[in-house]
Amino acid sequence: MCLCAYVAQAQVRTRGIDVSKFQGTINWTKVAKDSTIKFVYIKATEGTSIQDPFYKTNVAKARKAGLLVGSYHLYSSKTTAYQQFGNFKKMVKKSEQDLIPVLDIEGHHSGRLYMARVDKLLELMEVEYGVKPMIYTSEKVYKTHFAGKKYAKYHIFIANYRRYPSTRFTLWQYSETGHVNGIRGYVDLNRFHRNHSLSDIRMPKKKKKQASTSPATTDSTEKK
Repeated sequence: MCLCAYVAQAQVRTRGIDVSKFQGTINWTKVAKDSTIKFVYIKATEGTSIQDPFYKTNVAKARKAGLLVGSYHLYSSKTTAYQQFGNFKKMVKKSEQDLIPVLDIEGHHSGRLYMARVDKLLELMEVEYGVKPMIYTSEKVYKTHFAGKKYAKYHIFIANYRRYPSTRFTLWQYSETGHVNGIRGYVDLNRFHRNHSLSDIRMPKKKKKQASTSPATTDSTEKK
C-alpha cells in the first residue's frame, strides 16, 4: 500500500500531534474540535538547560481542552544522563502526564550514539515516572541501536515522512507538514500501528494506598 493510502486511513483513525515553541501560541480549543485528534506530545526540555518556553502553557491548555498530554525530552550527546534527566524532571510533573514520557533521539545521532548514556537516561525516567519511556527516532537509528531484544519492551515512535515504516513501531510520525485548525503553520502528525492504540501509551493508573499493618521500616537506600 502506498503512503498516500496509509495517510488517508490516518484521517479516520485516532491521531495525535507533537508540538514545541515552533508552533507558537496554539488555540487548543480549536485543536480539540478535530474529532480524530485525541492526544499531543509536548516538548519539555533539551539537553541540560534548554526548557521550552511554551511547555507549561501548552500542557495546561491542552489538558483543559480535553486532549491527552505527554511530554518529550530532546536528547543531547554533549551532557550526562543525570544532567539531562534533572532538566526534564524540573519541568515535567508526573501528576500532569496522561501519556508515557518520550526520549527523542534524532536521526543525526546514528552511528555515534553513546548507549550507556541513553540507557541511564531511560532508566532514570522509568524510575521517576513509573513506566518505560517511549523512544522516538528514525528507522536508521532504530536499526542501528534499538532493534535488539534489550529494547523489546519499549514502545517505539518512528519518524518517516516518505513511506510506511519497515521497523516495528507503536506510533508513526507520518508527516511534518500537517495542518490542524488552531495551529498556525505546520505541525507533526502521528498515528498508531494497527496493533496498538492509546491504551498502550497511557500512564499507569494510580494504585490506592492501603494501610500497612507491618512495623515501619527505614529506607536505607543511598542516592547515587
